[in-house]
Amino acid sequence: MNVAQMLTHCSKVLKVPMKKTVLPKTFFLFRWIGIFTKYEMKTFNNGIPPNMPTFKKLIINFDCDFDVSKKELLKTLDEYAEFRKNDKFLSEHQLFGKMTDENWGFMEYKHLEHHLKQFSV
Repeated sequence: MNVAQMLTHCSKVLKVPMKKTVLPKTFFLFRWIGIFTKYEMKTFNNGIPPNMPTFKKLIINFDCDFDVSKKELLKTLDEYAEFRKNDKFLSEHQLFGKMTDENWGFMEYKHLEHHLKQFSV
């Protein structure tokens, strides 16, 4: 994954709580691990665990233009903030289980932080 692909990936992930990216159901064992991971990250303020699997739908394996991807991510962040104001987020994530607005904010922040640091941008 390069920087432009990472920006596109992050944009798609931000669209999950807004119901614009729909994730498939997960096997109960993976869901249990996901719920545990969510609480571990919140309790210890940890980042994304290394080698954490990604939903296939969120994998970006095609060429992306940096400027287009950057503009899309910024637009998606604005949409995310608007959804947050109107309290329209999903109440459940297919991997992390029940989600509050605070959970969504924390997890999205940690996800963006992880990738921005990963690519030093």
